[in-house]
Parts: sequence; structure tokens; C-alpha cells
Amino acid sequence: MTLKSGDEKLSSRTASEPALDGATTEVYKTVGNVRLQLHIFQSSSRSKGDKHPAILFFFGGGWRMGTITQFQEHCKYFASRGIVGIAADYRVESRHGTTPLEAVADAKSAIRWVRFNAKRLGVDPKRIVASGGSAGGHIAACAGIVRGLDEETENLKVSSVPNILILFNPVVDTGRFREWVGERWREISPIHHVAEGMPPTIIFHGTKDEIVPFGDAVEFAETMKRFGNRCELVAFEGKGHGFFNYARDLKAYVETVTAADRFLASLDYLQGPPTVT
Repeated sequence: MTLKSGDEKLSSRTASEPALDGATTEVYKTVGNVRLQLHIFQSSSRSKGDKHPAILFFFGGGWRMGTITQFQEHCKYFASRGIVGIAADYRVESRHGTTPLEAVADAKSAIRWVRFNAKRLGVDPKRIVASGGSAGGHIAACAGIVRGLDEETENLKVSSVPNILILFNPVVDTGRFREWVGERWREISPIHHVAEGMPPTIIFHGTKDEIVPFGDAVEFAETMKRFGNRCELVAFEGKGHGFFNYARDLKAYVETVTAADRFLASLDYLQGPPTVT
């Protein structure tokens, strides 16, 4: 396996790989013949020498499927606000025959790659946000909370831990999904690894979620706070799983992105009021 140093850009894509309008595409990790990509939306206010925050989005799909287009509009919005928006690909069962353990490792690799290439990308390596929905929210949370599962071939002196977590109906207790995750579920169960010093976190969750129960998010937030961590849970009454998606519920998309913007502003990652419409 090879973690790319950042000098390889894709000049072409296969027919199955969606092109995200306005993004540049780079390979962050190679496993066998699989080249995992980041689709990068640069800040509209970028100039030479700037150091912008970055936010990586990991798509949902139960660790089995999913597409990097899920958070395309989120990336564009945050790029317009001065943050480098990145849609990250990672290995899933349907395309790569992998398990959630490999997905977690890929999330860590993606964050490490961005931090390693921060200067070239115009990114502040101390202001990297991990985000995602459902299984994507899970692997983002694991990057921030679960230690280990880093690829030994990478430069482990470069941290894979994000500075902030923004999670959309994430899986936070993999004990509920043992049939999917397998015997090693506890290794990648965020709620079982919470300790002091976790990244500030905001969670958006529907109260009628039938896939990832709302109660799991409540318990996770309470656990985070018990250890002295900042964790905000924003409940969406009557909403089910995936309610936040741009193509599914525009009102919910605007509300969640607005709240995420304000959360980042409270941590000095953004200035001024939200501009999402």
C-alpha cells in the first residue's frame, strides 16, 4: 500500500467514477489496484500563502455502498465560506470486498494526507474537520475518537485525528450492528472509546431514525459531556435516516448546514453569518 505524497493528480477517470464539477481530484492512497481519491473544492477566497480550514466529508451507505456525490453541495458551500471542502472516497464492501475496519483506516489515511499536504493545499493543518453521514459519520467519529487502525506504512508522525467533528445521524455504537461489523465491533465503536480531550462535536439526528436510533446519539452526547468534551446534539423532530441530504430535503439541508456553520464560527473557523440559501 502507498500513501501518496500529493504529486499525483488524475488526468482521467473510469466511466464509473463521477466527476464533481468544480473540484480537483487527487489520489490519497493506493491499495493494490485500488486508487482512493479526494475531490477537493478550494476556498473561493484562497490566495497564495493562505491557511484555510478544511472539512472532509465521508458518504454513507452502511459500509457497503455509497457515492462521493452525497456531500457535493456541502463541499461547495463551505468552500464559498472560506473552508477547503473535500469529498472523500473510501473502501466499501460492494466495490472492494472490505469491512468497516478498512473504511476506518481509509478515513484516517485521508485526514493524514490532507494534513501532510496542507501547505500545498492552502490548508491549516491545525484546523481540519471530519464529517459524514451514517456509516460515513461513523468513520469520521472513529478518526477523532478511536486510537489505532492507522496504516503502518504511513508516516505516523503526521496525526490522523481531526480537530472538529460534524456528524449526520452517525453510527456511534457498533454493538447494534454486529452482524454487519463482525466480531471486532468494539474496536470501532466510538461510544466505547470516549475519553477526555475528544474533538468538539456537533451531531444532527432525526428523532424517528429507524436505522440508527436517536437514543444512541443522546447517550453518546451525554458520554462525551461526562468526560468534559464539547458535544452538541441537534434533534430534528419526526425526521428519519438521511433527512439532511440536499437532494432529499432542502429545508433540512439548509438548517443543518446553517447550524454547522455557526458551530464552526463559535470555534473561530468562520467569520460572519451563514450564507446558505
